[in-house]
Amino acid sequence: MSANLSALFYLISGILFILALRGLSSPETSRQGNYFGIAGMIISIIVTFLSLGNFGPGFIYVVVFLLIGGSIGAYIAFRIPMTAMPELVAGFHSLVGLAAVFVAISAFLNPEAFGLGSIGAIKLASLIEMSLGAAIGAITFSGSIIAFLKLRGIMSGAPITFKGQHLINLLLGLSIIFLIYYLCISQASNLFWSIVIISFLVGILLIIPIGGADMPVVISMLNSYSGWAAAGIGFTLENTALIITGALVGSSGAILSYIMCKGMNRSFFNVILGGWGASEQTESLQTKEQKPVKNGNADDAAFLMKNASSVIIVPGYGMAVAQAQHALREMVDSLKKNGVKVSYAIHPVAGRMPGHMNVLLAEANVPYDEVFELDEINNDFANCDVAYVIGANDVTNPIAKSDPQSPIYGMPVLDVEKSKSVLFVKRSLSPGYAGIDNDLFYRDNTLMLFADAKKMTEEIVKSL
Repeated sequence: MSANLSALFYLISGILFILALRGLSSPETSRQGNYFGIAGMIISIIVTFLSLGNFGPGFIYVVVFLLIGGSIGAYIAFRIPMTAMPELVAGFHSLVGLAAVFVAISAFLNPEAFGLGSIGAIKLASLIEMSLGAAIGAITFSGSIIAFLKLRGIMSGAPITFKGQHLINLLLGLSIIFLIYYLCISQASNLFWSIVIISFLVGILLIIPIGGADMPVVISMLNSYSGWAAAGIGFTLENTALIITGALVGSSGAILSYIMCKGMNRSFFNVILGGWGASEQTESLQTKEQKPVKNGNADDAAFLMKNASSVIIVPGYGMAVAQAQHALREMVDSLKKNGVKVSYAIHPVAGRMPGHMNVLLAEANVPYDEVFELDEINNDFANCDVAYVIGANDVTNPIAKSDPQSPIYGMPVLDVEKSKSVLFVKRSLSPGYAGIDNDLFYRDNTLMLFADAKKMTEEIVKSL
């Protein structure tokens, strides 16, 4: 395939990727956006193969490993539950970063194969590109592994900090810049390997001080890193599709991270620099002294909601774990038959990743016009008869507005406590992912429904 024709098809695939991002910005068009993305990727892969012009034994190896990797990815995608989607995303980000590192290593060890010059005489621009791609890829890989371990519960979600941590991060970051500079001068292999090793270490140190409450932002941030790593390697390989795709992923991930930080009242630079400037908050992670709570059952909840004029449902990670979205939809249908107005309130970081709750509700065919973001619905809680909190925790915690020592202080939360009655479905009084107690449990207008979210909702449906 000629270079001009390849460039044309890469441009078409780039346009399809842009349309995919546009479609994914809304639940109503997300399915169409996915189709655009799939079409763009298929075109990119086919054009890349046709551009090789050499279908020897090496080509067979590429096809074999492509099929193996694609089969593994498809199997995981079919098997993975929605509750494990955040750690799956973190795991896939790590693979993108590692791929960038491997490509950079290949280009450095065998530049002739890539048309980048010869060993010891690699083009300056290519050397800079592969160095940055390797560094960002290594940071993405190790950082994503830490995020995976935290999300999976293998590693504590609490921030891991030590004295002088930020200074060490700064020194390591500066050392990577200096090493890249001297690598461009000497092209010594030991400098290149030092860049890769230090970058792996930086990725670990950047993510361990970030607490559980900020993990959704971390997922988005690592997504951005993986995009920039891919774009850097795209320049090295002179692959237009890889450059476009990497730039789109990198920029969209960075924008999403910024929007989420703003929604959580977090400093964007604090998060991307591994909590730089954040105060130590280990003391605030301790739960409060146990207080009495009001216990209720499905009959109590059904009575309150059936006699209400308006109900606002606040879904959270607990709903995802219990797979209660279909039972919830059935409960809402029963309430509507009784003339009750029902709305859904979605916090920007409900669940473990952006859009987690929207996807689950869409799976249960919840009408999009009944689902509202925090800014759109927060004022309605004051006029709401019943707020039904199903598995949400940190995003409803009033302490975010009153306790400066809390790790979630300043984060905008749903004003659930302003409702006339609050029905809180939860297995126990255990703290949320941020590791702190929820003051809403102990409010006079809160009735705790201790049970599995799906089982409790199904019992409420029967009572209705």
